[in-house]
Amino acid sequence: MPRPRSLTTADLATAALAVIDRDGLAALTMRAVAQELRMATMALYRYVADREQLEVLVVDLVMDPLDLSLPAGTDWRDRLSLLLHRMRDAVAAHPETVPLVLRHRQASVATMRYIETTLAVLTDGGFDGAARVIAQRAIISFLLGFLQNEHYASLRGQGTAAMAAMSTDEFPLLVRTAGEARSISVDDEFRGGVEIVLRGLRPPD
Repeated sequence: MPRPRSLTTADLATAALAVIDRDGLAALTMRAVAQELRMATMALYRYVADREQLEVLVVDLVMDPLDLSLPAGTDWRDRLSLLLHRMRDAVAAHPETVPLVLRHRQASVATMRYIETTLAVLTDGGFDGAARVIAQRAIISFLLGFLQNEHYASLRGQGTAAMAAMSTDEFPLLVRTAGEARSISVDDEFRGGVEIVLRGLRPPD
């Protein structure tokens, strides 16, 4: 296959993301990306050491367009809410990348910029030291957990429907809650979850 004379990391990430969006994360291989770029597989190793490095480039590509600017003079909770919603939107555009965002969040420069911005907001809200560490991890844990549940664990509602059909004698609250959950949109669930998490965040006295 003919090979381009030179490639950029953006070229590689774009090709890898195209494979993921079209065929799923399981289809991401060095060979598949090389085919997307119309080049020999071994030639790809001139640009990246392995698939892991390629995955980090994909996460950067997904996260880099995320708007980190925040309105001045607003409550810190409102700013955190805005950041959480923006990240969900960015990842939702490429849902198959959720495991990569989770796996490489400490290697992706774009993701670390996002985390730095959340830490700045928490600092402005009065968090410091251990309290800031715990608050930041609580926020990220909620966000990543929600994204995994939204795009992977929910099985498009099949799991919830199955629980709603279980025995009310053995699992009365589970059945009732699952039935109620079927009427709540994913957007409302995320919005409500963000409100609960942020309502519970309070800087130390």
